[in-house]
Amino acid sequence: MDVRHSMVSEKIKRSVDAVPPLAGIRILDMTTVMLGPYATQMLGDYGADVVKIESPGGDSTRTTGPSIEAGMAATFIGANRSKRSIVLDLKQAAARAALLVLIDTADVLIYSMRPQKMAALGLAPDTLRQRNPKLVVVAVHGFAEGGPYAGQPAYDDIIQGLCGLASLSELQGGEPAYLPTVIADKACALFATQALLIALVARSRDGHGSYVEMPMLESMVSFTLVEHFYGAHFRPPLSEPGYGRLVTKWRRPYKTTDGYVCVVPYSDRHWKRFFQEVDRIDLLNDPRFEGMAARTKHIDALYNELAKCLALRSTADWLEACERLDIPAAPMSRLADLEKDPHLARTGFFTTIEDPSMGDLVMPAPPLRFNGEKSAYTLPPRLGQHTFEVLTQAGLTDFEINKLLESGAAVQKNKCKETQ
Repeated sequence: MDVRHSMVSEKIKRSVDAVPPLAGIRILDMTTVMLGPYATQMLGDYGADVVKIESPGGDSTRTTGPSIEAGMAATFIGANRSKRSIVLDLKQAAARAALLVLIDTADVLIYSMRPQKMAALGLAPDTLRQRNPKLVVVAVHGFAEGGPYAGQPAYDDIIQGLCGLASLSELQGGEPAYLPTVIADKACALFATQALLIALVARSRDGHGSYVEMPMLESMVSFTLVEHFYGAHFRPPLSEPGYGRLVTKWRRPYKTTDGYVCVVPYSDRHWKRFFQEVDRIDLLNDPRFEGMAARTKHIDALYNELAKCLALRSTADWLEACERLDIPAAPMSRLADLEKDPHLARTGFFTTIEDPSMGDLVMPAPPLRFNGEKSAYTLPPRLGQHTFEVLTQAGLTDFEINKLLESGAAVQKNKCKETQ
């Protein structure tokens, strides 16, 4: 193990005495890119022992974005802290045999390979669960098995297009567009985390593991239609799908005389106070804006009037007025503003960590607190940094591990230990 990296990791811990909520849970992570790694990062942040199993080339995000050190690019750093990394070349039988030894010690295996590929490697869920009946297997797929899309590759853009998200901007009078974030990957990471934890709760009751399928398309259609199925819930439909308040082109940060402000008058009381503040009694008495149902029906006109009013004062003036009127409001932050946000600064959300090789790294903190404690976390691992350590803990001898390293079936960042 890289001792310097371990020392840096210790600096990040908030309370060395507190037992993290997921302590004692070992998760084997055979996912790449964003969805699976983000899910397991969250689990690792809260105490799970996450072992990231990588191919000799490593996760592709290790080279995505700016970097100071080869294999430690920005996108990888964003989704892979609180893990250990081992390298196994699963094309080789010896590496697959080593993986099965790890399976014996694991609580969970999460993977994003297609089912056909896992089966070809001898790693089908039923095979693994026969070997370790307590194992929870979570398969992250693009599409549920049994449908015509099953087994097809899925990327965030594909799922955004299929689940209806990309079409929402069309309802606003524009062209279809992807949200400028990997929303499908990140939302599905939350589904995957939920699935894994539900399966562990079930295992605590009956002692048996389970196989959980987490399909991206079905998850994102569910996610999108919470509010946007709208009148289509009824038969015959009472309206087209699409929640009007959210798809109006006027729902956006509003321009002021010197910037932008986010204002959400929502209740009858909010709108009454706002109309009085701007001396628009005509709007206060307009039947189109009386009550939630009427406002929703005429949301384009309402938000258009809101935008006209907000354009007449400065951002600071509106923030003061909205605080006085008890109307939800906030300034609009750009990405570069977040580190200076006074609330995030006060709660210690961003932490600067000194890494021996890369220098200072700024890390956003895990957001949840348990009993008032911030979670401990470790810096993202170098490729193969923990191969010898993890395989030793699984019960392989130094001789067996060195044979794997010499054949290339496994890779260790540092040189092999002396064979005993």
